[in-house]
Amino acid sequence: MTQTASIHLSDSDKIHLFAQNADGITLPPAFTYPFHYTPHPLTEMAAHEVQVYLASRKDWQQELHKGKMFGVLIVKTPDAQIGYLAAFSGNLAGSNSHPYFVPPVYDLLSPDGFFRKEEKQISEINQLIDYKQQNPEFLYLSHLLETRQKEIDAQLLQAKEVLKQARKQREEQRKKGISDTETAEMVRESQFQKAEYKRLEKKLKAELEILKGKVLSEEQTIFQLKEQRKKRSAALQMKLFEQFRMLNAKGETKDLCEIFRNTPQRTPPAGAGECALPKLLQYAYLHKLQPLAMGEFWWGISPKEEIRHHRHFYPSCKGKCEPILKHMLQGLNVEKNPLEEDLFCNTPLDIVYEDEWMVAVNKPAGMLSVPGKNDLDSVYQRLKRLYPEADGPLIVHRLDMATSGILLAAKTKEIHQALQELFISRKIKKEYLAVLKDYTGPEHGFVNLPLLPDWNNRPRQMVSHELGKKALTEFQVVRQEGNKTWMSFIPHTGRTHQLRVHAAHPEGLNAPILGDELYGVKDQRLHLHAEKLTFTHPVTNKEITITAKNPF
Repeated sequence: MTQTASIHLSDSDKIHLFAQNADGITLPPAFTYPFHYTPHPLTEMAAHEVQVYLASRKDWQQELHKGKMFGVLIVKTPDAQIGYLAAFSGNLAGSNSHPYFVPPVYDLLSPDGFFRKEEKQISEINQLIDYKQQNPEFLYLSHLLETRQKEIDAQLLQAKEVLKQARKQREEQRKKGISDTETAEMVRESQFQKAEYKRLEKKLKAELEILKGKVLSEEQTIFQLKEQRKKRSAALQMKLFEQFRMLNAKGETKDLCEIFRNTPQRTPPAGAGECALPKLLQYAYLHKLQPLAMGEFWWGISPKEEIRHHRHFYPSCKGKCEPILKHMLQGLNVEKNPLEEDLFCNTPLDIVYEDEWMVAVNKPAGMLSVPGKNDLDSVYQRLKRLYPEADGPLIVHRLDMATSGILLAAKTKEIHQALQELFISRKIKKEYLAVLKDYTGPEHGFVNLPLLPDWNNRPRQMVSHELGKKALTEFQVVRQEGNKTWMSFIPHTGRTHQLRVHAAHPEGLNAPILGDELYGVKDQRLHLHAEKLTFTHPVTNKEITITAKNPF
């Protein structure tokens, strides 16, 4: 049962009571697993109250509209009272500290702190670099050097052509027959012309060297300033990371440098320690508050590349937060990762097609195509047991864990290679069925949005017109009922999460697939099903179509 009595703490403006009656809501048995969760009812109530507060801050609306991540933490006080904390990622309205929200782990925006002082000095170096790069005398010398280099190159080229023509004339005269005296005269002429060219070349190059010296002197000064800026920025960043001394439930402390030392990136990424959940946990530990549940939600419009929906909950980011939270959650009773539950260990494979060369199964949603890090059961392992004599790699392509439908496998290496070549050359037609929520677009068309991995939020993908790889999806409305649309998808490329991103992105269909917790709202399952494969059989040369009835 929750309690809503008054809270007697010195920082009472950070610990909020529920405005609604929370009596009767059972407390969570374990703390939220932050990378894959369904928000607890108390978390939803707390988030709603924070959202009401945000809507009331008229002075922040312009900034909030651009989008920001917020978090809530349900806590129990030392005297067993229940409340919640709120936080934002990064800074808000030019500050890290606001009365309603918990403070940062370290306030790098403090005007008297070392960060602002050193940042000011680095800024002065930046200004000096800009001044020197834009200095009229430096720009004039650089332009003069470039111009004279071209002029001298042309002058020397013309002088070489004169030498070449003179040599050609002498050769023609020799062919006609000349005396010894004339020959000696020609040798002297040749030597003189070469010497004249060398003198000209030496003179012009000397002129260039003087110009180059002046330009190079300034360039070296600018380079040295840039190197100084680089070193001071790197040192400042590392010193800053050392100030983020993160606590865990055991009372242990590690700074960000220690936390990231044994990770693949080895050094903390920019912005590490400034996300909402680390702030919330740090404040709770410092004030002897017991964390009970968490949730992080997006407020504002979606960013251009990532997909974020207003007021929707999202898992904590992987790149910045996963190493930090692995440390900070030690000592708490945390929910198990639901993706590590072996839900299908006793479920028989549904084989929808088989011949002596290949087999196709109807993979259930939530089952892996191939073995993952946690040794969960997968279609590959099942097929290995069913076909112990198969000499090929078996699995020809993959489906996302959350996607159900047809998965094709080969029984021999030769057939595996032949089928893979069909996939690579786009000679296998794949058709998916999805259920979209609140779709209002055309009945048929194409989505062409390039994709690349969102490295800080793996396995999420994002749209990038500059760096993304081409991704093209054809779509056709099958039927509509209320606010639900059954949509047929034909992917013309095979990018990770292509259909999910193309459905959810504002530049795509702007309607997430029902149950898509990465790009929409979590439901009982992701309503995406690989319904049909059509291709020419690599052995019989007959066209075959494999179907798996959709479960929704």
